[in-house]
Amino acid sequence: MQTLDWIVLIGTLLTIVGYGTWKTRGSKSVEDYVRGGNQSKWWTIGLSVMATQASAITFLSTPGQAFHSGMGFVQFYFGVPLAMIIICMVFIPLYHRLKVYTAYEFLEDRFDLKTRSLTAILFLIQRGLAAGITIYAPAIILSAVLGWNLTYLNIIIGILVIIYTVSGGTKAVSMTQKHQMAVIFTGMFIAFFLIISYLPENITFLKALDIAGASGKMDVLDFSFNMENRYTVWSGLIGGTFLALSYFGTDQSQVQRYLSGKSVKEMQMGLIFNGLLKVPMQFFILLVGVMVFVFYQFNQSPINFNPAAEDVMINSEYSEAFKNLEAEQLAIFNTKQEVINKYVTTGDSKYADEIALANEADRANREAAKVLIKEAADKKVVRVETNDKDYVFIHFILNNLPRGLIGLLLAVILSAAMSSTASELNALASTTSLDLYKRSFAQNKSETHYVKATKWFTLAWGILAIVIACVAYLADNLIQLVNIIGSIFYGNVLGIFLLAFFFKYVRGNAVFVAALITQAIVILGWWMDWMPYLWLNLFGCALVIAIAFILQKFSSKHS
Repeated sequence: MQTLDWIVLIGTLLTIVGYGTWKTRGSKSVEDYVRGGNQSKWWTIGLSVMATQASAITFLSTPGQAFHSGMGFVQFYFGVPLAMIIICMVFIPLYHRLKVYTAYEFLEDRFDLKTRSLTAILFLIQRGLAAGITIYAPAIILSAVLGWNLTYLNIIIGILVIIYTVSGGTKAVSMTQKHQMAVIFTGMFIAFFLIISYLPENITFLKALDIAGASGKMDVLDFSFNMENRYTVWSGLIGGTFLALSYFGTDQSQVQRYLSGKSVKEMQMGLIFNGLLKVPMQFFILLVGVMVFVFYQFNQSPINFNPAAEDVMINSEYSEAFKNLEAEQLAIFNTKQEVINKYVTTGDSKYADEIALANEADRANREAAKVLIKEAADKKVVRVETNDKDYVFIHFILNNLPRGLIGLLLAVILSAAMSSTASELNALASTTSLDLYKRSFAQNKSETHYVKATKWFTLAWGILAIVIACVAYLADNLIQLVNIIGSIFYGNVLGIFLLAFFFKYVRGNAVFVAALITQAIVILGWWMDWMPYLWLNLFGCALVIAIAFILQKFSSKHS
């Protein structure tokens, strides 16, 4: 990191925080603080919705996911456009007609207070965990790569978010997210074109795609019904639709973004804008990861991208074996160079098969290195993440981008962390204040009282998110971890809302008990690995509806 990078990084972040705080200070009413005074235009809503979902995890983990596994992860998002249409037709008109501040207010009108409170609590649990992870994700990676103190990073990111979120509420979140998305898109496009320019002169973009395709990285669609495959067209369209319906339709961190719209039309256009742009955006981010993969076909990469992994091997009893693997890695790299050059020159498919074999040898070598790293870490009694997916893109940024742009790309990562965390804290505080505190503990207080209470709850959730970030530990892949947490809870919550929308026969007691039973079963199913996590959304949704119907029928017979 050079002085120019620090100037760009700190200047970008402080400008966003300062502008958001200054422009939105002084909210006096709940209407202003929670719904932004209902002044948001459709493009603000669309960008805010997108920024809420596109956390730092998206820009750190997704390129690494593509580097290792290719473009297939994009199928995860295939359900988003379908979900946007359904939410625009069903959810938004209903929320607007009822003039709700949170999604869960509606459930009390339809069922009862305990069902509203339970659903709000389910949201608070999963979103509270996610808020900690969205802070922790960039902090753990930046601390490992740059040598920054992890705890200090968690605290700094959390405090920056808390400042403008407490100050301006929903309006501050939406306003800052527009600028954060501008920084994010600018940084990612610059990174993409720089990667292309770094390839050898005879490797055009189309040839780079050919090399990626020969390496199995361009297999976008999987139409199989194999439940062992985590990402398929069907899991994306079915499981992904239910996950997106739950997330965008019932998660207050998203509902609050579009409830700030000036009208139903503005809200709907904002969500349609998000639905149309979401899949291309994720496709592009994955393509960046694939291009990083192609770059490392011509430039030697470390055998493990996590710098802490190499550190733990130094002076360990496995260091000699590790060096042998590195030497083997170099031999594989040189072999790939020869084969790729022949493939590019001749286009002969037999060389494509040889590229695939070389990449398989590369993958096996990296797996062997992970085993050694884990054994060395266990011997030294230290914790080191051997899965390096989340370190691939940041390694490329720090080792290959020019001065100034490194600071910009780090600003991209931290801006994304701040934007998603701000939405989460804003929603967590609104739900706590209005669904639990106001409804069950402090009714008939003044507007000023509830605004102050929401600010205090924002501060409290911010501190808790920082604490969670400080005690968290890296999972297999961060973007999967966030989606797994959501899938455990979202199906159940969506089922409760669908019961409220479409099944007037079912009453509150049946839904409340069904939701408790369903949540226990879904957690058990995830723990026992009954199915890929995306299907938990459909499973939880169908289960709570079925159990509620059975309980209601049983109750009706005995009443």
